Amino acid sequence: MFSHTYQDGKLSVFFNQMKILEHTSEHPVLMLQRNQATIDMYRGNYFIEENVEETLGLRLCTINEAYVEGRGVCILHFSSEMYHITCELSEQDGRLIIRFSPLPQPYNRLVLHIWAEEKEHIWGCGEQFSYFDLRGRNYPLWTQEQGVGRNKHTLITQLADKNDRAGGDYHTTFYPQATFVSSRGYFLHANTDGYADFDFSHEHYHRLFFWEVPSSLVLSVKPSLLEVVQDISFLLGRQPLLPNWVYDGIILGVQGGTKVLLDKLALMEAVGTPVIGIWIQDWQGEKYTSFGKRLRWNWQWDKQLYPELDHVIEMLKQRGIGVLGYINPYVLKDYSLFEEAAGKGYLGKDSQGKPYLVDFGEFDAGVVDFTNPEAVRWYKKVIQRELIDLGLRGWMADFGEYLPHDITLYNGRSALLEHNPWPGYWAQLNKQAIVESGKGDELLFFMRSGSAQSLASCPMMWAGDQNVDWSEDDGLPSALCAALSLAMSGAGLHHSDIGGYTTLYGMKRSKELLLRWCEFAVFTPMMRTHEGNRPQENWQFDSDEETRRFFAAMTNLHVQLKPYLQEAVRENAEQGIPVMRPLFLYYPKDPFFTIKDSYLLGRDLLVAPVMEEGVTSRNLTLPPERWVHLFTKESFQGGSCRVNAPLGMPPVFFREDSAFASLFRSINTGTELLP
Repeated sequence: MFSHTYQDGKLSVFFNQMKILEHTSEHPVLMLQRNQATIDMYRGNYFIEENVEETLGLRLCTINEAYVEGRGVCILHFSSEMYHITCELSEQDGRLIIRFSPLPQPYNRLVLHIWAEEKEHIWGCGEQFSYFDLRGRNYPLWTQEQGVGRNKHTLITQLADKNDRAGGDYHTTFYPQATFVSSRGYFLHANTDGYADFDFSHEHYHRLFFWEVPSSLVLSVKPSLLEVVQDISFLLGRQPLLPNWVYDGIILGVQGGTKVLLDKLALMEAVGTPVIGIWIQDWQGEKYTSFGKRLRWNWQWDKQLYPELDHVIEMLKQRGIGVLGYINPYVLKDYSLFEEAAGKGYLGKDSQGKPYLVDFGEFDAGVVDFTNPEAVRWYKKVIQRELIDLGLRGWMADFGEYLPHDITLYNGRSALLEHNPWPGYWAQLNKQAIVESGKGDELLFFMRSGSAQSLASCPMMWAGDQNVDWSEDDGLPSALCAALSLAMSGAGLHHSDIGGYTTLYGMKRSKELLLRWCEFAVFTPMMRTHEGNRPQENWQFDSDEETRRFFAAMTNLHVQLKPYLQEAVRENAEQGIPVMRPLFLYYPKDPFFTIKDSYLLGRDLLVAPVMEEGVTSRNLTLPPERWVHLFTKESFQGGSCRVNAPLGMPPVFFREDSAFASLFRSINTGTELLP
């Protein structure tokens, strides 16, 4: 399934008749580097700089065919002067496997060039918020805070950098993944835990840079891009079915105590809102900083803030409403869980052998050491005792990307190699805690951070801490880009905070933004609100009667889509087809390769959300089929069109010959409730 040609000093290597490598002495496939890196971490924002001291191109190449353990392999020997690396190519399960020999001393970096076409499109690399098509840019792959603003040319980013070193950039992400998909019809996944940088800015090759030699590279060529995406999750793992209750309403993000919880629920139910969950992230108590309202990270019920919560949970359960909470992988210094974990040696250590304290912004916390099996067992018991036994239906499993690069861990492995997989360990721990409780079909947790290990463990991602604005890099549009990029990385279940989260530097959530974000959330697998870090400065779902009625209409529309959403989630679980799908998975041609402002929900709904302030109509391109507007029932032929998009009526179309066409035609869109 792999072959090679050698002509005029040029070596070309093919897999399934697709060229993947091209080597000449002037442009070698492999290079070695000797680098010194400096790493600085400030509250989850990492600043990594590389000083390249030497680069050596491995210009000579010889080829051997051999059998290893009964398998046919192609062995490429790359060398220059006294240094060499062996590259072994073999086929396994229909995929190309590439393995390298160790780096020769004194080199500590590996650079590989994958052959590329000039007009090739690239997607993936985990969750990317700014750009969907990655061609033309490089992507450092290191899990960290996504940043505030995420565009060095914007005032918000500049203020965040100046005041708190927190501005981020187009590539900063909670969920990097060393996997990319090419429009040529393949994916490449690097099995590596270390820092990497995938550079797609070169005309004729993709430059893959690694701090550690990957244990293997996996390349899969398929007849269609849809099959390529399916094969990623077949390799790395697939998210399970969602609990049945998730589709039956909205999860309201509420804070402030038992009375606030019940009062807000009553307000929303009074206008006919199907509420399926109340998410109280402050169930364990509050902590205020200059950033805004934070949480007390001692994972035990705060009975003063939430009196009789256990009885309220049981009462709401009888009405079909669950209560969800919050937890993360850290324990707050000077509180009981920190003292218990420190006393048992369950926390990561500093250079003095004491618990490593991470600055989270005006408070410090210890890191539960997931490389210590006893610490993992202990933290699972914390989840089971404090969250599950209390009766919570689920929780946000927050953070995971802050593992310090200089922390000492139980297993003795460098934190530089544990940093990127750490969110995957956190996902595995949460999943195991639920499974071991015997409630695997009932409970749901969701995460913002991730790694390749997350695909098999995390049942739902969320987009993290978007600004409460319309900005492309960090506002409402970035939540859609995040969902589509994760879809191309194998993760098919994703949602976002309705209205965004980050409220800083004069940003305040407007009513229009909240309503448009609510519209968008209807056409995602799950609807959930968040008050934001400064709730009093943001427009909320209960801020006026008109907003409450809008949420009631939109949530009822979401509930009516339940049979269709369940089918899309089943396809994700069984076939690895993401729920929110880029158009080109079914229409692989321009202009669909670069569209990131519309998508398919399942196979048959085309969603083109309004993501600009003050806009009441928008242009879009429909694929070459007959489409019916979900709200007006007007029929459209594929091609360019402009459609009206007043609040509550986003451009959403269903395929005329869909198996769900009767459902779509019968849906009550609730327009009589709209402003």
